[in-house]
Amino acid sequence: MKFSYSLLQLLLLPFIFQSFTTAVDDSIYETFLQCMSTQNSFNQVSSIIYNPNNSSYTSTLQAYIRNQRFNTSTTPKPLIIVTPLNESHVQSTIICTKNVGINLRIRSGGHDFEGLSYVSYVNFILLDMSNIRSIEVNIEEETATVQVGAIVGELYYRIWEKSKVHAFPAGVCPTVGIGGHISGGGYGNLIRKYGLTIDKVIDAKIVDVNGQILDRKLMGEDLFWSIRGGGGASFGVVLSYKLKLVRVPKIVTVFRVFRTLEDNLTDVFNKWQYVADKIDRDLFIRLNVGANVVNNTISAKFIAIFLGDGDRLVSVMNEKFPELGIKKTDCKEMSWIESVLFWTNADNAPVEFLLQRNGSVPSYAKRKSDYLQSPIPREGIELLWQKIMELSVVGLSFNPYGGRMSEIQDRATPFPHRAGNICKIEYSVNWNDNGTKVSDYSIGQIQLLHDFLTRFVSKNPRGAFFNYRDLDIGTSKVGNNSYADGKVYGEQYFKRNFYRLVKVKSMVDPSNFFTNEQSIPSLNR
Repeated sequence: MKFSYSLLQLLLLPFIFQSFTTAVDDSIYETFLQCMSTQNSFNQVSSIIYNPNNSSYTSTLQAYIRNQRFNTSTTPKPLIIVTPLNESHVQSTIICTKNVGINLRIRSGGHDFEGLSYVSYVNFILLDMSNIRSIEVNIEEETATVQVGAIVGELYYRIWEKSKVHAFPAGVCPTVGIGGHISGGGYGNLIRKYGLTIDKVIDAKIVDVNGQILDRKLMGEDLFWSIRGGGGASFGVVLSYKLKLVRVPKIVTVFRVFRTLEDNLTDVFNKWQYVADKIDRDLFIRLNVGANVVNNTISAKFIAIFLGDGDRLVSVMNEKFPELGIKKTDCKEMSWIESVLFWTNADNAPVEFLLQRNGSVPSYAKRKSDYLQSPIPREGIELLWQKIMELSVVGLSFNPYGGRMSEIQDRATPFPHRAGNICKIEYSVNWNDNGTKVSDYSIGQIQLLHDFLTRFVSKNPRGAFFNYRDLDIGTSKVGNNSYADGKVYGEQYFKRNFYRLVKVKSMVDPSNFFTNEQSIPSLNR
């Protein structure tokens, strides 16, 4: 059979295809809306479901996009956005998404370095959990129950309302969403005293692939183990976590000091590697380094929190880390909640600042991670400074471990990077121009620094932090995650714990409904 097309027909083909695609999308929307309406009142669900024809669709989608790399005209967009108001809406969304047979993405706060919670390259529905965000603090029990759409700052504020001597060991950025933060591991500047965020989770509620709501008792210990560091979105939709609060003194002490190569930074950094994970566990000293192109030097910031007063902090530093030269005048005593503001560079802001959910307009960004298990030799440090100056746009953040982190077994949760690690390294690059050349250049620069540090960081496998998601490590095909592909990123994020996660996934979601490019694969697929 011979086909021939006129020029007019060829010109019309894109419009015919677009019309066909739009008709298919509309059909999916109508089927989904009808399904949702059979389980809830139509008036209720119609106000929480958006398609691209809805005037609020774009603002709803963009509200929690924190990386402009995934907010362009060519970024794939969801066919439907659902913003549930209660748990039954979440149940219905799972059931109805299965009914129309497309992918589901789950977003809490949007601090997602690779956009996997709101971007998919196959047709998908976005379940935006930002309205599911209640927080209940019980000081008598020393617990808090927080829904996944809340942000870290809101949790801190609600704890502070009830007690000035209680806290929770979560992140230092107040706009991070609770859902992804906790399910992926979670850490902050209380890590050396109290461990990770997941180490203080005592219960949870999740909606499984069948739309059932399960607590810890009903889901069983295997699934409860998995969603504390293995990523909730591979196993279901987490609704809330019950957390064990920790005690902090009424007065804590912080400092923020800067050093350059001219201030003997090489010696100071070298000593930091040997003491940061072994010093008093009440003390956490983060180190940020980057190129100071204007002055042709390396700039470093040492930022610390100490769970005690300034006199004791200076005494500890003089004994264990005199090279940094900390004096009492460098130190600021304050309440724990004020230290939260200090760490987010909002020193003089009112506490209510922590309730702001949106923050400033985000830039384009890329992140990577590593684990340092042996100090970088002095000659290696000098080579590192040269490489940072050469690349110029990439920064490094060194976050010390030790203390409580070295006491928790690597199989206690899916997060395996415990004893034996001096620190976690975060690579960061930000840019403000969405041009392809600028983006490619920036991402290329961070890769070059990551390649350079290969000789110094953990090996077999090279470790990576799941909450600093990095698609360069490897991906699986959405909808058909293979075990072989999953091993590539799974072993770097979870080491030997990956295999237990796969077994749990295969039991609770055998058809691999909850899937993304770096989800836990099911052996049944």
